[in-house]
Parts: sequence; structure tokens; C-alpha cells
Amino acid sequence: MSRPSSFDINRERMIEEQLVPRGITDPRVLEAMRTVPRHLFVEDAFQAHAYGDFPLPIGSGQTISQPYIVALMSQVLHLTGTEKILEIGTGSGYHAAVLSRLCQKVYTVERLDALVSRARKVFDRLRYHNIISRIDDGTVGWPSEAPFDAIIVTAGGPRIPEPLIAQLADPGRLVMPVGGQNVQELQVVEQQDGVRTVSTIEQVRFVDLIGAHGWPN
Repeated sequence: MSRPSSFDINRERMIEEQLVPRGITDPRVLEAMRTVPRHLFVEDAFQAHAYGDFPLPIGSGQTISQPYIVALMSQVLHLTGTEKILEIGTGSGYHAAVLSRLCQKVYTVERLDALVSRARKVFDRLRYHNIISRIDDGTVGWPSEAPFDAIIVTAGGPRIPEPLIAQLADPGRLVMPVGGQNVQELQVVEQQDGVRTVSTIEQVRFVDLIGAHGWPN
């Protein structure tokens, strides 16, 4: 039996010290966070810090969210494994990779070609074949594949884009940081039998959601 690598040790420490004490209790989310090698989604220079309790730069002015936020946003979707999910903001690809362990299929949209290209290589290396990516304005969603059982937006905007609401299934859940460009509230939209409710989890800080229904470029 091979000895665990430093990455394995740090990943387990991430679970025990960052996630569980903050209320991440969904066993499927914890297992996904334990399984997906986060260090492969950051640049080589940052790999030693990949499991730290903070975001990291990934180039093009974007970041990979801290592990807790990835786990929290995944947990509030209450995934069972059968869902079709839309992710807005592929970024490093890490969050899509985690979601791919929790659902049937992930559709992820990113406006920056360089990020999609890099993420796709990691998906292929890990054989995460249930992730489909495209380059586009994420604020308009992915109409041809709608509706989605869950939608996750990994960038902050002034409001939840109407096209995303329109593409949410019933029942369905959407999670997104909403607010100004310095701080946002993490909001969860629940849609059930035609009734829509919105709740706020906590304050967060994300990069800007750029697009026709977000911030101007």
C-alpha cells in the first residue's frame, strides 16, 4: 500500500479543519471534496498552497474559490446524483469537477478561452467525462440545454440574471453571489410548484460576473 502524498494529507486536513467545523455535513459533498485533486486545478507555483483556506489566482484576473465556499455552494443545492447542472463561470474547472462527482451531468460556461482550454485538459486527464463546457456569455445561460435542476454562478453580479431564472427547472435550486463589486450576499433561489423563494446564507466576495445581464466588461 502506497504512502499518502502531501497532497492527500493536506486534502484530508482541509476536510477536517476547514469544512466540517463550518457545517459542511453532506457526506456526498465531503467525499467529492476528498476525491477531487484540487492541486491539479491551480498553477504549478501555487500547488503547495492548493488546500489552504483562501482563494488563489488562476490567471486572466480570475481566482479559484476557497475550498469552504466550493463545498458550501455545492451543499445548498441538495444534490442526489441524478441532476443536470448549469455552472456559470468555469474558471479553473475545480468547482465543475466537484459537482461532476455529485450529479449526472455538468454544463459549464466561461467567457475566457484560456481558462476553458486549461480546465478541459484537467477534466480529460481525470476522465471526468460528464462535464460539457463552452465559451460564451454565461449570463444568458445555455438555453438549448434548459431546464436545469440546479444552477450555480461562481461570480458576483448586481442581480440574478433573468435568463438563468427562466432556465431553472421546477423543482430547482440556484445559488449565486449577489450585490456590489466589493462584497455580495450568497443567495439561494428555490423553485417549487411555481413558487419561488430567496434566502441569504452569508457574505462573500467574488470576481465580477461580466455579461449582458451582469456587470459591463
